[in-house]
Amino acid sequence: MARSTGATGIRRIRRSLVLPLVAAMVLTLLIPYAAQAVHDTGIFQLDGDAQTSTNTAGTPAALDDWDKVCNQVTGGGLAGCGTTAVTSGATAVSWNAEPNPNSSIFTGGGSKDPLDINQWAWKDGAGGLPDKDNLEHGFSVRYSAPPSVNCPAGTSPTCELIYFGSDRFDNSGDAQQGFWFFQNRITLGSNKIGGGTGFSGVHMNGDVLVISDFSNGGGVSTISVLTWDSACTATGKPFGYCADANLHLQETSDAANCATAAIPGDPFCGLVNPVNGVVAPWPYTDKSGNTTYLQGELLEAGINLSLLPNVANECFASFLAETRSSTSTTAELKDFVLGNFGNCVATMSTQVSNAGPVTPGTAVHDTATVNGNQPSKTPSGTVTFFLCGPIATGACDGTTNVGTNIGTGTLSGSGATASANSPDVNTGIGLDPGRYCFRAEWPGDANYTTPLIEYGGTNGTNECFTVAAVPSSTSSEQTWLPNDSATVTSTLPLTGSLSFTLHQGGDCTGAILRPAETYTLSGATSPVTRSTTNSTVSVTASSTVSWEVVFTSTDKRVTGSSRCESTALTITN
Repeated sequence: MARSTGATGIRRIRRSLVLPLVAAMVLTLLIPYAAQAVHDTGIFQLDGDAQTSTNTAGTPAALDDWDKVCNQVTGGGLAGCGTTAVTSGATAVSWNAEPNPNSSIFTGGGSKDPLDINQWAWKDGAGGLPDKDNLEHGFSVRYSAPPSVNCPAGTSPTCELIYFGSDRFDNSGDAQQGFWFFQNRITLGSNKIGGGTGFSGVHMNGDVLVISDFSNGGGVSTISVLTWDSACTATGKPFGYCADANLHLQETSDAANCATAAIPGDPFCGLVNPVNGVVAPWPYTDKSGNTTYLQGELLEAGINLSLLPNVANECFASFLAETRSSTSTTAELKDFVLGNFGNCVATMSTQVSNAGPVTPGTAVHDTATVNGNQPSKTPSGTVTFFLCGPIATGACDGTTNVGTNIGTGTLSGSGATASANSPDVNTGIGLDPGRYCFRAEWPGDANYTTPLIEYGGTNGTNECFTVAAVPSSTSSEQTWLPNDSATVTSTLPLTGSLSFTLHQGGDCTGAILRPAETYTLSGATSPVTRSTTNSTVSVTASSTVSWEVVFTSTDKRVTGSSRCESTALTITN
């Protein structure tokens, strides 16, 4: 048995190194992986068959097998999957069948694992494909369990397990197979590549590839676990762990048979059905016409992702089972079964800052919060906001009410959550009175590729606000033009001046409301009466004013005199 491990920043130990390093490696391999066995978690059966009812391996006994995965995906029940039960809390499931032996095989020289998916090509028609490489079904299931002795998580908060497998048309020969777990959604394309058709989607760093080889009737099992790493440019370049261009070798073992693994605590293992006649829970016919599996026609394996560096938190949107000409990273790819796997998407919620009623000029904005389902992947990019209104009912849905683009906000956050605010609206003189609603649109990013639109549903819940008109009030008070009249008397003729000054208040000491109005007297016969001619200075009806009247005599024989006259208006309705 030999196992080698590769990790970021650590050069993989090779057999060609000097003896002391080899000895160190052997010592490392002898350190026990206590209770780490991926087939002994009590969660999924890795026992060489696909039926839950025939659990023959694993301690503690596991609850699920491939028949439950089949039924959960297809709803096939007893007739199509052999059971009406579903898995016990799986977080992702995939089960896919080839319609016939001639369906979807790889074609062209670009269909190799070190090349990106957009260089792969496929076609229908299995002419020239060895029967042993012809897949009929591919399946996978994922669990997220609390860390325990049976399900260790390393430094991850949860124990992340993936189980996968396939069945093939014929068992005449060793089975070299690969299993890809893609973070992006991968589908069959329609573009032409050479003599075939392309795939839709590309790799992301962290995609996982498991290459397996079961020889000698399945008694010898070699499994290598690799991840897509664009830093790798070729085998051994620029790092020792580079198995090929874009492929980072994480771990490999030539003793990875779940039934006979030399290390009881294996973080990954696999096996094939060990005997003829193993029941296929779903419709299956091999090359010889058997509806049960001949020895080696069913393959299943599992990995504890939490014990591999930097992949436990990845969400895998698609799964592909492939057959290959050898276990070499540059092997020609033969047949494949492709399907969806995890739901690697984000959701978006929105909240208006003030539902109102607000007055014109009071700023209002919308906040969009994007929540992903990958703890290490923070949503990024910009959110575009729209405003509809005034509308009496409904929402800014982009169809009935399209609205106006009011600008963008940049997402900011951590973990799997990020938020963005819209530009403020209802600023300055403000919006016209009425009901207004926001809409937020996010195009997705490299980790969450599905675009999202949120407008609060049919009624615009959390997305609408109202603007109310500013209230006004009316008040009135009568005003009047105060005037005065004064009479000066004396026994002698009057010579001098008579002045009238209007004051605020009733004692002639308040503020002067009107400059003095003055009359000149010259030998005027007593009594002399003069009146003011105020036509410009008005006062409210509730005001009290006073007139200061002063006669200044220029005749030494006659003294001057003065008077303060308080005036108020009384209105009788």
